[in-house]
Amino acid sequence: WNKQTNRNLLDGQKIETAWTVLPVFVLILIAMPSLRLLYLMDEISEPSITLKTVGHQWYWSYEYSDFNHIEFDSYMVPQNDMEMGMFRLLEVDNRAVLPMQAQIRVLVTAADVLHSWTVPSLGVKVDATPGRINQTSFFMNRPGLFYGQCSEICGANHSFMPITIE
Repeated sequence: WNKQTNRNLLDGQKIETAWTVLPVFVLILIAMPSLRLLYLMDEISEPSITLKTVGHQWYWSYEYSDFNHIEFDSYMVPQNDMEMGMFRLLEVDNRAVLPMQAQIRVLVTAADVLHSWTVPSLGVKVDATPGRINQTSFFMNRPGLFYGQCSEICGANHSFMPITIE
């Protein structure tokens, strides 16, 4: 070892320290505004209605707890019972009915295995986990039928867990 070898090794350490520390600062600068936005988006301002959703194999249960605990199950309409104009694998026997122009809170949980309550046209996807209640909110600004399905591989018939919001 001589002085020249030590100097070259130290120069390499300074460069390695710089290209390790600099990206850390960049990531922190990027993360701070994002974390603030995530926190602000999670806050729910006085919902007009709350819909509790429970995933079962292979159907959904709904409860309107704001109105004397109205509860019902929502099963997929079998193909033999379908009428003209119905969507195969998306129609249910009992639709969840939600108001328009109102802030809606949805509480999602599961009774047996992991599920995912997903309605893409409303921009909603919430995991349903047994023993845990997840919460989301959305604002419906147009009337219509909104379709979704369980998007978690929760069993052999998971594709037969449609969601229809009216």
